[in-house]
Amino acid sequence: MAAADASLYTEGLVLLCGAIVAAPLFKKIGLGTVLGYLFAGIVIGPVLRIISDGEEILHFAELGVVLLLFVIGLELKPSRLWQMRRDIFGLGLVQVVVSAIAITAAVFAVSGDTWAAAIGIGLGLALSSTAFGIQILEERGDLNTRYGQQSFSILLFQDIAIVPILALVPLLAPISAEGSGPVYIDIAITVGAIIALLVAGRYLLNPLFQLIAGTGAKEAMIAAALFVVLGAGMLMQVAGLSMAMGAFIAGVMLAESSYRHELEADIEPFRGILLGLFFMAVGLSLDLSVILENVLIILVAVPVLMVLKALVIYGACRAFGSSHNTSIQIAGLLPQGGEFGFVIFSAAAAAGVFEQSTASLLVAIVTISMALTPLAAVLARRMMHEASADHMDEDFEGAGSDVLMVGFSRFGQIASQILLAGGSDVTIIDQSADRIRSASKFGFKIYFGDGTRKDVLLAAGIQRAKIVAVCTHKKEITDKIVDMIQADFPNARIFARAYDRGHTLSLRARGVDYEARETFESGMLFGRKTLEALGTSEDQALAISDDVRHRDEERLAIQAVEGLLGGLEKLHTRPVSPEPLIKPKRKSERLDTPAGDDQTLSDPA
Repeated sequence: MAAADASLYTEGLVLLCGAIVAAPLFKKIGLGTVLGYLFAGIVIGPVLRIISDGEEILHFAELGVVLLLFVIGLELKPSRLWQMRRDIFGLGLVQVVVSAIAITAAVFAVSGDTWAAAIGIGLGLALSSTAFGIQILEERGDLNTRYGQQSFSILLFQDIAIVPILALVPLLAPISAEGSGPVYIDIAITVGAIIALLVAGRYLLNPLFQLIAGTGAKEAMIAAALFVVLGAGMLMQVAGLSMAMGAFIAGVMLAESSYRHELEADIEPFRGILLGLFFMAVGLSLDLSVILENVLIILVAVPVLMVLKALVIYGACRAFGSSHNTSIQIAGLLPQGGEFGFVIFSAAAAAGVFEQSTASLLVAIVTISMALTPLAAVLARRMMHEASADHMDEDFEGAGSDVLMVGFSRFGQIASQILLAGGSDVTIIDQSADRIRSASKFGFKIYFGDGTRKDVLLAAGIQRAKIVAVCTHKKEITDKIVDMIQADFPNARIFARAYDRGHTLSLRARGVDYEARETFESGMLFGRKTLEALGTSEDQALAISDDVRHRDEERLAIQAVEGLLGGLEKLHTRPVSPEPLIKPKRKSERLDTPAGDDQTLSDPA
């Protein structure tokens, strides 16, 4: 047992070492972290043979793809998904069908395999890699561009298409697999599982997160997020769908939730580590002996596959009205085989559609095509027309706002009214579950999240915000947020709520763009209205108010240099008028004081 544990830890250290060396190196030279992880896996596994069980690691690391689809689902509100229906069920369907037909015809013409085997190969190779495609989009920040959204739509339809493709595999076998039930029963189970997940997402998930958030147990929130992702994935897998598809549906169900940003921040570290492990596992599972035995076939098959799929994708995108630049970018991003092809090839070999050696060869072709994806994406960018770059078509709907407000207590609520009345969209995050529930009753869109965490601010769209309004009511929390934003997002404009005069000086020393003491304006207004009630004219009261404001600003400037006790001469401590011109030199005496009575009045000044 101890030896097994030592081996496990050793493999973990080797994988971590490979990741921290290869990923930054490949990122630095412009090839991207995906190719770095692949290269590390190939060196550690097939080349140096330090780790030999790549298949086991690959099965575990597929959880990275599952978590990736969950995070993407969180970014897609159901209304947004409905707007993408044309790309998903139109463009996605055309790409899969036409690619499968073209590849099937090519395989049948060249190899002489049966039509059943050719169809199985064509269907498996028609799918592209969700993990590789989306990781490249995220690295470049292109997921919300026109070509990024269309690429995602194609990949989403491919994930949906896995179900009917797997159902078709037994029908292609020479002898139908034993124990397979009627197709309509499988369809009923799948539909029932989807409905069950939708109902759970609608009526159970939000109350669950409200209950856990109310306790303040952060570890429980992380555990609940992982439970929801894995539970939804397992439910869909039992129903015949992929785990990734289940996780995506769960993410979409929570896209409108107030806890979306917090969930995304909690899942992100696991997603990043497991997805990197997935790419390394692909490299680990590469069988060099199969490549060496079929090197000529692979050298021809890989570029033919990628060119053929790229041409189909480009033509389909153009047919659906996309520009040349958008179409060429999508074609360069999705010409590879996909990770779900491994599942289809294994099922087809088990059903007798083709030999196991053919499945191994196909896995090698898919793996190499995946490894070449970053290079294909770079090549596609060089084929774009410079005259009409697609960044003009970027659509960030639902992905962030001009103002990111951190904290939604009374101060933030009042400030948000001005912003909303002025037509500005505001993304609001707050850590109080009770406040979120209360605000939601009045129709506010507010998200649960800890504003002191960088990952939460990233998930809330700080990189797209024009102004970050820090409206937290504890000065320690405000200072922590301001310091973090200035360190990690130096270009962000910060408007901050100050707790008191000392806090104002502290924020100004930090160089925030604007600060406001939480009680200053209300106190000024209250004093002015009180003066007016005592008989002072409105104009005179306003002039007095302006003078006090001016003196206060001068005093702050002095205090910034001399400390809190500086500028005392600017502070009114006694009535300005009426005021004695000369202070009495001796105490006043009562004129009617009886003889011998020395009682005096106190100094009226």
